[in-house]
Amino acid sequence: MAVLPIQITGNPVLHARASDVTEFDAKLATLVADMFETMEAAPGVGLAAPQVGVAKRLFVYNWTDDDGGLWRGVAINPELWISPTPTGEADEESESEGCLSIPGERFPLRRAELAILRGVDLEQKPFEITTEGWLARIFQHEFDHLDGVLYADRLEYKQAKAAVKAVRKNGWGVPDQSWLPGVDELEA
Repeated sequence: MAVLPIQITGNPVLHARASDVTEFDAKLATLVADMFETMEAAPGVGLAAPQVGVAKRLFVYNWTDDDGGLWRGVAINPELWISPTPTGEADEESESEGCLSIPGERFPLRRAELAILRGVDLEQKPFEITTEGWLARIFQHEFDHLDGVLYADRLEYKQAKAAVKAVRKNGWGVPDQSWLPGVDELEA
């Protein structure tokens, strides 16, 4: 296993729809293992393949809920259904999120409260998870990456303006920029 470089906003792979996974082989298993190691080193609660430069429809997640339940897995070729997103301003405390591809920044963003995730695992076994709260947020965030959408693309005007300023200040927004967890001092 290896820690992979995480692509920073501006890399074209982050801003385009990823392709379906068609080959379930040792190469895919290695990618998934490397993605888990990279996510843990970052540290993060989710990581999509485009974030490590691979334009494929899969993401990994690892989150412990308030009851101590561990949610850890891989979603390959996922589908996501969500409830309507609540209206109004996002709460700075309870609705802020970050992204490993916009490291060190956090902005409030409204997300749907409920989500249903369907996909397959490495053995091509189908699964379905119905969830709410933070796990639903994680699934929405990672699924967006597979469609070339970063959370900053969904921000309201005031937060979007601050995100653009942060990207400019850090010299991001251009191709071929990445950071390596455990080596570079960037973190989400």
